[in-house]
Amino acid sequence: MRIALVAPQSSSPRSRDAAGPGQRVSSLAEALAGLGHQVTVYAPKDSPALPGKATLVPGATVEHLPAGRRGQASSNGAGLDIPVFSDHLARRWRQDPPDIAHAHFWTSGLAALAGARGLNLPVVQTFHALGPLPSGFGQARGIRPARARGRQPDTRHYLARVRLEVCLARNASAVLATSSEQMAKLATLGVPRTSIRVVPCGVDLGRFAPEGPVAKRNGRPRLLAVRQSAADEDGLDIVIRALAEVPGAELVIAGGPSGSGPDADPANQDLARLARDLGVADRITFTGDVSRTHLPALLRSADLLVSGAWEDPFGTVALQAMACGTPVAASAEGMVGDAVIDGTTGILVPPGRPSMLARRIRHLVASPLQMDAFSIAAVDRARSRYSWDRIGRETVRAYERCLPHQFLALEDEPEPEDADSSEEG
Repeated sequence: MRIALVAPQSSSPRSRDAAGPGQRVSSLAEALAGLGHQVTVYAPKDSPALPGKATLVPGATVEHLPAGRRGQASSNGAGLDIPVFSDHLARRWRQDPPDIAHAHFWTSGLAALAGARGLNLPVVQTFHALGPLPSGFGQARGIRPARARGRQPDTRHYLARVRLEVCLARNASAVLATSSEQMAKLATLGVPRTSIRVVPCGVDLGRFAPEGPVAKRNGRPRLLAVRQSAADEDGLDIVIRALAEVPGAELVIAGGPSGSGPDADPANQDLARLARDLGVADRITFTGDVSRTHLPALLRSADLLVSGAWEDPFGTVALQAMACGTPVAASAEGMVGDAVIDGTTGILVPPGRPSMLARRIRHLVASPLQMDAFSIAAVDRARSRYSWDRIGRETVRAYERCLPHQFLALEDEPEPEDADSSEEG
């Protein structure tokens, strides 16, 4: 198959160490190329230094197209000039038509649909994260509103995004949800279930594995929380409140700004103030930014990866921790709710319940044999369910449902259970 992946962010080799959607798209491109398909990633030229075309791996290339106002595009594509990007996509696809286009994030999806108009080109959509619903929207239909992070979101902006996402999902040939929860949310918003399949993100099992260097320990039980961006502090207050009820344990907060003193980032100052009020400031370390090179060693050093986030649509760090043999304690939301098997590979608790989280952490920390069993099961779950090879094959099967009949015999293997089924890996 000739596959076009449309990304909201650069996927060039120069950006491979950067976390974010570009990394997930390039990992999928490599997996598809490894299965024998010809893949081109179309991404915005968000830096003048980026080449027009580059090779990811044999069989997978990336082309950077003009797409942003002032030459910039944000990580979620919010800065995309969609008409410009879609015009360039249309020109490329008329010259060199792929068999299928697969867009990632909503802005890239709008550009892909516009670029494919009149070309008889199936477009598959993965949102990764859906727009948060403002308070009061959709509650009559059982949709949970977004939890405000310090301030109420701009209702008009998010309503417009949600309506565009629903329109996009209804017009795409197929929608690949990253979790069973996201599938249910799309269906509740009116997207036909027959057009939705759950295909989660994968994990790099070569980089994230139990074997390898381990960051230094100090003898205390170690809880680890990872911020995926400088602005990501959702749920860290819950984790700190839980720490106050787990005597003797330390909490390492990796990623984001470093330090917690008077000159620290405002979010870190708030978290440090909460830690002082709870009497646990001496048991918390803010590491600051951690590179992808050093993250596996830090994950291996932890007894438990802990997240208090109300929603984690990607579950990236949870999968990386599991692949390293570190169990996960988190809210039963988003992709994490699918990946973690409560009581087998980790702990799932309702969001916003620090005392319940602490009670379950205490029980696990006090049971080394159970912790070891969780570690072994976590590795097995990550390897059997979330390898990029398997995710690539599931993605191909989703593509085949959208293609003409001659492509339907490409994969001869029996189709596995859906990701939202109750399989145990």
